[in-house]
Parts: sequence; C-alpha cells; structure tokens
Amino acid sequence: MNNGNRPIVLVKKRKSHKHEGSHGSWKIAYADFMTAMMAFFMVMWLLSIASPKELVQIADYFKTPLKVALSGGPRSSDSVSPIPGGGEDYTQKTGEVKKEPNLDGEKRKLDDIRLNRLREKLDQLIEADPRLKALRPHLIINMVEEGLRIQIIDSQNRPMFKTGSAEVEPYMRDILRAIAPVLNDIPNRISLAGHTDDFQYAGGDRGYSNWELSGDRANASRRELVAGGLDSGKILRVLGMADTMKLKNRGGNDAVNRRISLLVLNHDTEAAIEKENAESDAVQISDPAAIEQITAPPTPEGSAVNTAAPSQPR
Repeated sequence: MNNGNRPIVLVKKRKSHKHEGSHGSWKIAYADFMTAMMAFFMVMWLLSIASPKELVQIADYFKTPLKVALSGGPRSSDSVSPIPGGGEDYTQKTGEVKKEPNLDGEKRKLDDIRLNRLREKLDQLIEADPRLKALRPHLIINMVEEGLRIQIIDSQNRPMFKTGSAEVEPYMRDILRAIAPVLNDIPNRISLAGHTDDFQYAGGDRGYSNWELSGDRANASRRELVAGGLDSGKILRVLGMADTMKLKNRGGNDAVNRRISLLVLNHDTEAAIEKENAESDAVQISDPAAIEQITAPPTPEGSAVNTAAPSQPR
C-alpha cells in the first residue's frame, strides 16, 4: 500500500465530566458559612457586654421602620394612626401628636434584663464555689411575678438554724455571705421573709411563738447578708410569716417549710410596697382635728361633717 492510499486515523478524545463545575464552589459556601458564624458570635459578644439600658435601645432600634432608619429622621411611616394629625386628637389636622415615652414599660424591660442576669450570675457563683455547689439542693431560684425569688430551704439532715432558735448554722452563713456581693450589682431592693413549720411552742401564740421566731430568723439572715457586704439600704422590708405560707404539696410539719425567702423586687412590686406604707397617706394621730375628721359621720352628700364649727345641742 503506497502512501497515497494510507487510511486516515482519527483519534477522538473524550473529556471527563467528573466534578464538572464544582471545582472551588465548596470553598465559597464554606467561606460564607464562616463569615456568618463570625458575625453571629460577634453579635453575641456585643450583647453580653451591653448594659441593660443599651439592650433596650437596641431592641427599640429594630422596631423602627426601615424608611425612618435609612433616612435618619421621622417620616409619615413612623405614625401608627390613620387620623390626620396623628394620635387620638380628632381636631388636629397637621403635624403629629407626640406620644409620651412609656417609662413604666422601659423600667419593666430593664427589670427583666437585670433580674435574668442576676439569676445567671448566681448560677455561675454556685457552680464555681464547691461549698455552694454541694448546697444546691437547698436553693430554689426562680423568676416570679414580683421579681427574682431566692429561697434557702431547711431539711431534717441540715437545718439552717439551731432548733427553736434564730442562731444561724455555718452552712447558712456561707450561702448568705456568698450571694450578698452579687445582690449589690443591681439597684433593685430586697424583701426578706422568714417561714417556719406548724409545730407550735408550748404557750401557743400567747407568748414567744412561730411569729417571733420567723421574724427573728429573717433578721438574723439580714445581718449575715450585711456582714457579707450587702448595702443595708437595699433591704426594703423584713417579714416574719410563721407557718402561714407552706410550700405547695407539702404538709405543714414538713422541714422544707422552714425557709428564708429573699425576693429581689421589680419596679412595680417595689412601688406597690412603698405606696402601701407611704407616709403621705398616714394621719398624725396626735392631732385632735385629724382624729375628728376620721371619726366624723358622713353628710347626706357623702362628705364628712365640718368639725371646725361648734356642735349644736340636739
């Protein structure tokens, strides 16, 4: 066969489609994931170091309409009222009715943040201190409607006080003195109450009774808190509750009813206690005119009789 008739050989190479289009794409996805994680942990860190007031401001910022946030000033989109002029004023035709800030609402938000942080600090303190960690079953810490409640409970095997006495046992002293500095970290004030079981003294309520014992134990706990560093001005009230408030699903003679209840008050509860005992609502008993005003019978119109005028014979 001569060269002129030699057949032409064609070699066809097939391109491999293995991993086609995937070279490096996983790196982009991984980089996006790491960037998101970095942003997440940065946000968590910033929130952990922010003050309660700053946290409330951050929350309010994210409630702001996007148009207002971008422009940096108030716009019609900031209004929640369809009435011309805004607000509830039907007579106003232009402008916006400026709403007063809800100070009570802000105080409640700050209270929630403070008290939850306090609970976290107490949990961390208990976990870090071997003495307190061993006593964890004797501590009940929970959020209630009135604030953060810390209860130190008694047991048959480890009483908080000497039997029938207000003398503090060493482990109870350790708990109170350890938590005292943590309570100073927030401005909220404290209500302290002592509770007993329903075992009565021989003389009943006629002499020294569970009422005096619960009050004495509450005051002994107060002294230990102050000795541990608590600012004495933070105590708003000290109560002796005797056996009137047994724990739920517990018998009256159960040892756990013997407890000290420490309540870190929120703003609303503190205000209610102060109002209940406000001096402005009290009457000077030594003032005869004030006594007559209280005891005077009401007039037909519902007002008190004018005691300033001399009474006439009837």
